[in-house]
Amino acid sequence: MRVKLSRRGRWLVPVTAVAVTGGVIAGMQIPVAQATPALPAKTPAQLLAQVDSTAKMPPLTGTVVETTSLGLPQLPQLGNPTSLSSLITGSHTVKVYYDSPQHFRLAVPQSLSETDVIRDGNKLWVWDSTRNAVTEYTWPKGSLKHNAKRVQAQLPAVPVLTPQQAADQVLKAVGKTTLVSVQSNVLVAGEPAYQLVLAPKDSRSLVGKVVIAIDGKYGVPLRLQVFAKNATSPAFQVGYTDISFVTPAQANLQFTPPPGAKLTVHNLGTGHATSQQGSSVPDTGFGGYGSGWLTVVEFPQSALNQALGVPGQGGGTPAPGTPQTGMGALGGEGAAVLNSLIGAAKPVHGPWGSGTLLTTSLMSMLITNGNIYIGAVQPSVLYAAVGHTH
Repeated sequence: MRVKLSRRGRWLVPVTAVAVTGGVIAGMQIPVAQATPALPAKTPAQLLAQVDSTAKMPPLTGTVVETTSLGLPQLPQLGNPTSLSSLITGSHTVKVYYDSPQHFRLAVPQSLSETDVIRDGNKLWVWDSTRNAVTEYTWPKGSLKHNAKRVQAQLPAVPVLTPQQAADQVLKAVGKTTLVSVQSNVLVAGEPAYQLVLAPKDSRSLVGKVVIAIDGKYGVPLRLQVFAKNATSPAFQVGYTDISFVTPAQANLQFTPPPGAKLTVHNLGTGHATSQQGSSVPDTGFGGYGSGWLTVVEFPQSALNQALGVPGQGGGTPAPGTPQTGMGALGGEGAAVLNSLIGAAKPVHGPWGSGTLLTTSLMSMLITNGNIYIGAVQPSVLYAAVGHTH
């Protein structure tokens, strides 16, 4: 069965699959509390309903740490915190200022620089202080209500996850293929929290379990941890290290492009993503096979090259004004990273054909016939997907 994905979803799925189904954690760990706070008993069904992002999220400020290491071969250390190698091997800190879905700020501090995503009503800014560049997205008032999918598809992917976003992605797999339970309560960032446990029933998934810590008072996801099969420590985790349920200061929610910054504007909601230079986003052939825990994402290798900015292979420098919504928007130096990944893959063949396979404890990636198949699944699931995604 072929699954059709929106353009933004096409990038979010492989990026999220890599981030949320990562390998062995390295570097900074999110502190794990030893206490077991007392909270009123709740069933798994009650916690599932509570963590649903459709529930009203209270205003808050906090710091989120996301740590990923895929157990991949040594990748080039390129010194760019938003490069692909950093995204799939490093730790990331995000300052969160949240007032409402229409008013929030995510600040990603880097060495001597910062990347910010700010939304104020029908405007969203992405500011890169390193390049002193601002991209502004605007849409007509009310267009989100009537054309939400169209507008959301044209917005950029954010290179980080909050615990709520990570939980939203994982909860899509909840259903008849999932075992749901609870673990002992914990303290996360000083807040008493329940622990909801999700585990795939199908043995072909490489995920052992996903544990979501849910704030005992507000129902907000405070931390998400992914464990590989038979692992005793998380392979990936994203969670608050401090949090206060208070309305952020207005100064943190307001934004004016700094003097001298390069400003690019995209008007959304009309079916066309345009900028001051007048450009549109090309469509590419992405697809999927399976569902839930066994989802396999398929996309052309040329599209990955383009997203990574690999010159001469569908990549290179995009035309002026072209909005970058894939991994290429997060940093260059993609060719060195891509070569390292492909160089570590091993040749494989079978009735489905031949190609190269890269595996970790929580991810399998197959390259064959110019296409890439990736999922948190055993290689046999990738082989079955070949030829069935179109």
